[in-house]
Amino acid sequence: MRATYDVPRHPPDPTLSMRLNKYISDTGYCSRREADRLVTERRVTVNGLPAGVGAQLAEGDRVEVDGQPLAVRTAKPGARRHVYIALNKPVGITCTTDATVKGNIVDFVGHQQRIFPIGRLDKDSEGLILLTSNGDIVNEILRVENHKEKEYLVGVNLPVSDEFLRGMARGVRIHSETTLPCKTRKIARFGFSIVLTQGLNRQIRLMAAAFGYRVTQLRRIRIANVKLAEIKPGRWRNLTQAELHGLLPGRTEW
Repeated sequence: MRATYDVPRHPPDPTLSMRLNKYISDTGYCSRREADRLVTERRVTVNGLPAGVGAQLAEGDRVEVDGQPLAVRTAKPGARRHVYIALNKPVGITCTTDATVKGNIVDFVGHQQRIFPIGRLDKDSEGLILLTSNGDIVNEILRVENHKEKEYLVGVNLPVSDEFLRGMARGVRIHSETTLPCKTRKIARFGFSIVLTQGLNRQIRLMAAAFGYRVTQLRRIRIANVKLAEIKPGRWRNLTQAELHGLLPGRTEW
């Protein structure tokens, strides 16, 4: 029976210790979840021995996948410190970092770095959502007083009337408060667009319900200067420098 590398043979310095799957993901080879799969398939070795899931590494340990050594990558001069991506979220994906939730957005993206969503989109909604590894920027983007517009295309079960659009635009009483004034525009007999600067839980659905309408489809197409554009459902891309400056005009480091 072959030995398995589960923990270092010498007590590691806790400041240098790192989980094996994080080490593999930090090299850019794959996500942590994929790294655990590789370990389970016994394709990963540490110091020449097959690794066990949850193994901790110490400084100087040698990691190989399929016999090929891995090395933690170092950032190039001028490179971004954090991840900033735009995802076209499909219906059915839940905007949570809770790994116990089936279909959570973090596992869906499978990024090699630890990321989390900025705000949310309902499980039944689709479209643009931003994710990042930089917790310092979340409040800057979500804070209502910063007036970051979010634009949605909405399908409903009844013909869209001018009275309905005016009522939505003035503000609607939900969650024991009145929503802020917003912009609305008819785009089809059963469809309209709406631009919000708030992000209350299920806001558009509850606003529409107050007028007897039921939302049948909801897609976010823009957050501030970042547009959904040609991102296909389920796909994502990195934000451009221009988009980052538009979202966070006061920042110079990324």
